[in-house]
Amino acid sequence: MGIRIAALGIVPGNRRPTTAMAWLLAIFFIPLVGIALFFMFGSFRLSDRRIAKQTEINRKVWAATQDMEEPRSEREAPAWVHSAAELNRSLGSFPMVDNNHVELYPDYEGSIAAMAAAVRKAEEFVNIQFYIMAKDEVTEELFVALQEAAARGVRVRLLFDHLGTMRIRGYRQFRRWLQGSGIEWQRMLPLLPVRGQWRRIDLRNHRKILVVDGRVAFTGSQNLIEPGYHRASSERTGRQWVELMARYEGPIVTALNVVFATDWSSETDDTLGSELFTPPPVREPGPMTCQVVPSGPGFATENNLRLFNTLIYAAVERLSICSPYFVPDDSLLYAITTAAQRGVDVELFVSEQGDQFLVHHAQRSYYQALLEAGVRIYLYPKPLVLHAKHFTVDDEVGVLGSSNMDMRSFSLNLEVSVMHLGGDIVAKMREIQQSYREVSREVTLEEWRQRTRWERYVDNVARLTATLQ
Repeated sequence: MGIRIAALGIVPGNRRPTTAMAWLLAIFFIPLVGIALFFMFGSFRLSDRRIAKQTEINRKVWAATQDMEEPRSEREAPAWVHSAAELNRSLGSFPMVDNNHVELYPDYEGSIAAMAAAVRKAEEFVNIQFYIMAKDEVTEELFVALQEAAARGVRVRLLFDHLGTMRIRGYRQFRRWLQGSGIEWQRMLPLLPVRGQWRRIDLRNHRKILVVDGRVAFTGSQNLIEPGYHRASSERTGRQWVELMARYEGPIVTALNVVFATDWSSETDDTLGSELFTPPPVREPGPMTCQVVPSGPGFATENNLRLFNTLIYAAVERLSICSPYFVPDDSLLYAITTAAQRGVDVELFVSEQGDQFLVHHAQRSYYQALLEAGVRIYLYPKPLVLHAKHFTVDDEVGVLGSSNMDMRSFSLNLEVSVMHLGGDIVAKMREIQQSYREVSREVTLEEWRQRTRWERYVDNVARLTATLQ
């Protein structure tokens, strides 16, 4: 009883009401287990040292960019676009920048080949970080290019998430290869209790970034691994992940390099100061205006969630969302359903069968509310997993990156997104979304209402469990 009473005053502090309620239910029903889990997983703060590094990087970004003029595309866009850009600037420090080239890669192996080609041209440095890495028949070309770059004197720095990569088959062999490769490498957010490195285990670095000489950069949803993730179930069923990556040239590359530098500094104390804020000239000015949006527990605010809500509420005509793990908090759910109810054409692309049981069923628990509001839901056919993460708003804005639309990406994971302005990039993203629509099956409200009671029960239990953060 004492644990229950104490929890009433402790648990709700600085938490969403739904999250607090989930924790309180766990503690009230199983007090000893619930309170133990709360002390293990109830806080998603990074260490003070890491937060201080993030704050210092933000200060340097502000100092280096405070005199930049407002981009022409931002001036020409609707007022709500300017408002979203100001929000991103306030929260993540990075300004909008003009004159970028952007190329999209929906082809899994094609994006890896493009990254390998960029690395082969490296002259000074290569900075690469991905949530999951594995050296296999698909990624071999890129890792060989990294090793060859290091052998010819290019400084190659590599980061991978400790738990994200450690659980992949072949991890030990991959580490042994790295140790003899000439590449400088570190684990992100390592869990090494014997070295005093311990934190909540589901605080992960989920970013995917490659930067070559400060000239070319890649980011998006894809991990560096073959598209079946070395899973026996994937081999048995033919399951593969479907992704979207983007290649950049122009001033936006510097911003992505700064995000990498923040994570590298957090793991090594090397600030990379000499490589930042001085981008080399590109071949010619590009047509695209972009803004990098970093997010995660290193920030006091949920940068990605605030941006997503702002853009969704601003939509007037059309909103197309692709998210493999769609477990919104109340604010995001209200934003999307409100958009549909006020006449915006809203569609959501998700996988017919997810690769994570809990998240998949938690996601399904939201479909009825979305369908009742008028949102159209398309199920990408199994056994494929639609892992791409992007959305478009009217003819004005397209956003892509590593961030899902779920509470893990909003609160627990370090993520990076890029906001793009202009009809050209929106049109390209819509072509990709159209390719999803052509192979997907649209869910009807009547069909969803006919689920069995058992299906509803499993979905709702998964939803409650997913809010424990």
